[in-house]
Amino acid sequence: MKIKKEVKIGIVTTIAIACFIFGFNFLKGKNLFSSQREFFAVYNDIDGLVEANPLLINGNRVGMVGKIKFIPDSKGQIVVSLIVQDEIPIPFNSVAKVVSSDILGSKAITILLGSSQSEAKTGDTLMSSQEDNLKQAVNKTIAPLQIKAQALLGSLDSLMIAFKQVFNENTQKNLSKSFESIKDAIASLETTSFRLDTLVRTEKVKISSILTKINKIATTLADNSDKLGNVISNFSNISDSIAKSNLTSAINNADVALKQASDIFSKINRGEGTMGMLVNNDSLYKKLDKTVEDLDKLMKDVRINPNRYINIRNKRKPYKD
Repeated sequence: MKIKKEVKIGIVTTIAIACFIFGFNFLKGKNLFSSQREFFAVYNDIDGLVEANPLLINGNRVGMVGKIKFIPDSKGQIVVSLIVQDEIPIPFNSVAKVVSSDILGSKAITILLGSSQSEAKTGDTLMSSQEDNLKQAVNKTIAPLQIKAQALLGSLDSLMIAFKQVFNENTQKNLSKSFESIKDAIASLETTSFRLDTLVRTEKVKISSILTKINKIATTLADNSDKLGNVISNFSNISDSIAKSNLTSAINNADVALKQASDIFSKINRGEGTMGMLVNNDSLYKKLDKTVEDLDKLMKDVRINPNRYINIRNKRKPYKD
């Protein structure tokens, strides 16, 4: 039986449409020849997740993200459909987490398998979570650094204030004077070094002679070490003889005599005895002084008026021829 041209065109068109639908769904991750299950997850923010993004378990793609839509009267919550191949068992307490699938920021959902013995059924809503986006991750990383930087800036500010307080104008002047003093000291050291160098050059012969003499003295001492030993032994014998002599007794007697003399002078200072009265009482001095003064007056009066004290009579005989 001959097939008409129109029928052929229809069959080819139908096959082409079927291939297109199959290929389109295949590219979207749907397998029309295998059974699939659909789960749901509710998010407050999906961070750029779109339909047909990968659905992963332990890094292996097991499905794709289905429809995404807002929940009516839920204050902006979003429900996401998760299409999973039928042969993959998923525990009931598994978590559907929105993650970044590459460094360009493409999103995917990874299912963190739970430990429940009961499996989730088609149409169940899984628990949801979301990893930090780039901004949040950067903020979490930078926040501690920011706190440390603020603390460091505060410390630097306090340090600068303390630095300004310490290095005020007076301190700067003192430092300047100190540096000038150091400069003068260095110059003085250079001058002294130059003078020493000049002295060494000019007195080189004398210094050499002195060193030679010192060397000779050292050699002489070394050669006469036995004699020096005898001298030291003699000094030791002399010191022993002095220790064995009556020098200690003489020193003790002298000490007693000095003590007695000290007692005598103490009595004199206190005015005890005749000597003490003479030293400490000035009445005798005053009387002696008065006596000397009266005697001096008497001697003057005798010189001036000797007739008062000496009776001279003229007993001359008459002259006879």
